[in-house]
Amino acid sequence: MTTTSSPAKPGGTRVRVQRFGTFLSGMVMPNIAAFIAWGLITAFFIATGWLPNGILGGFGNADVIGWQGAATALAQADDGTTFQRYVGLVGPMITYLLPLLIANTGGRMIYGERGGVVGTIATMGVIVGSSIPMFIGAMIMGPLAAWLMKKIDAIWDGKIKAGFEMLVNNFSAGILGAILAIVGFFGIAPIITTLSALLESVVNWLVALSLLPLVSIFVEPGKILFLNNAINHGVFTPLGVQQVEESGKSILFLIEANPGPGLGILLAYSFFGLGIARASAPGAIIIQFFGGIHEIYFPYVLMKPLLVVAAIAGGMTGVAVNALFQSGLRAPASPGSIIAVLIQTPFTSMVGVVLSVLAAAAVSFTIAAIILRASRKRDLAAGNAGDISAAVAATESNKGKKSSVLGGLVAEGTSDTGSATGTATATLVKNIVFACDAGMGSSAMGASVLRNKIKKAGVTDVTVTNQSIANLTGDADLVITHQDLTDRAREKSPNSQHISVDNFMNSPKYDDVVEIVKRNNDGGTA
Repeated sequence: MTTTSSPAKPGGTRVRVQRFGTFLSGMVMPNIAAFIAWGLITAFFIATGWLPNGILGGFGNADVIGWQGAATALAQADDGTTFQRYVGLVGPMITYLLPLLIANTGGRMIYGERGGVVGTIATMGVIVGSSIPMFIGAMIMGPLAAWLMKKIDAIWDGKIKAGFEMLVNNFSAGILGAILAIVGFFGIAPIITTLSALLESVVNWLVALSLLPLVSIFVEPGKILFLNNAINHGVFTPLGVQQVEESGKSILFLIEANPGPGLGILLAYSFFGLGIARASAPGAIIIQFFGGIHEIYFPYVLMKPLLVVAAIAGGMTGVAVNALFQSGLRAPASPGSIIAVLIQTPFTSMVGVVLSVLAAAAVSFTIAAIILRASRKRDLAAGNAGDISAAVAATESNKGKKSSVLGGLVAEGTSDTGSATGTATATLVKNIVFACDAGMGSSAMGASVLRNKIKKAGVTDVTVTNQSIANLTGDADLVITHQDLTDRAREKSPNSQHISVDNFMNSPKYDDVVEIVKRNNDGGTA
């Protein structure tokens, strides 16, 4: 099978930051469901929630709430009386569950299940050794412990006598985990606690001086260059979660996730754009605003770089409105969909959050409309009718890889070259897996498209799922990946059949896959 080689990736600081951000998001994104669960429990059951419940939210007088069997702790009221305060779900989830999930995921990324276990053990040390949620500690200890375990295993790889493998492996992991947990407790936790306090003081200083909106000057251009993940997942999320524990909400969750700036730019293109850009903008609005995939509007900005001013102004407006209303979210909104934003918005912040989105969209729309109208005649005279292909290519270059979502902005299927069937043969196909870096967005969309095609073709007893390449187990009959990722997928699942596509959403190869599945499952031959 022939595959198209990956485009050369530019070097330099930007790419290193991208990779670092991708690594951080790789630890956080698979666990977003846990953040959402914690956010919903917080939103409903804390004292200021929608349905306050002391047992689940972890507050209140036992004499009032009842249910003596719940886990409780003695507390002293302001008037000197003693009452029972419930432990609840909110505190333990943010203190233990979320950091340990992140640590386990980071460890697995480095050294599989063994790395995940050791990383989790080590992270327990920094959790117990600190008085704040240890998200930054989990992002450090999880991968670090896994890397050390990998290096230690390499020392005696192939040198253990038969029958002693399990003994050596279990004790080496246990001993290393115990040592790192102690090191984390006494050494790492105090350092990270001090660092978090410093970062929080910087944020509080910006808020006190009403300067927090200035952060958008760096965040909005960073989003377009795919440099935002390192700040968002490395700083905003840990500090935001800490603020939620203190005040029940955080403005930091909305600095990057606010869909308003992108919405305004796409609306401006819908009314004042040219050619393909104008025609595709309304569809992009649905994907960006409701689907939460912000990268869909990046090519529109790159077509007209001056529009970054509209994005910055919209972002600053959104932050300023939230600061004015003292509004925020209870948990990260991921993806940055208006639906996810509203779900994580406490009742007391609803007005501020909604206005922040609308105001951000209005400001970015106004500035973008002025820019587009001012350059309209010049663009028409130059023959620039809004061809978005070059901008999509530039966006994918910034991202460092192809994007199935952006591929839908250009002519459907025109870029899908290469073998129509890849390595697919007459082997019986029952389990099809779409694989991408994170195992979420693009592969999930591709799996949904193929699943519907197979269903319409009347094929039964075939499962179509999606997962990250790192989690491929080798038991899939057929693995479908973007052509730039196929070689990695083959390494993880060498016994599977592999098919490469250029566009997860619109690939014409899906029809070929359906035919292969029908023919092979009916007992035919390729």
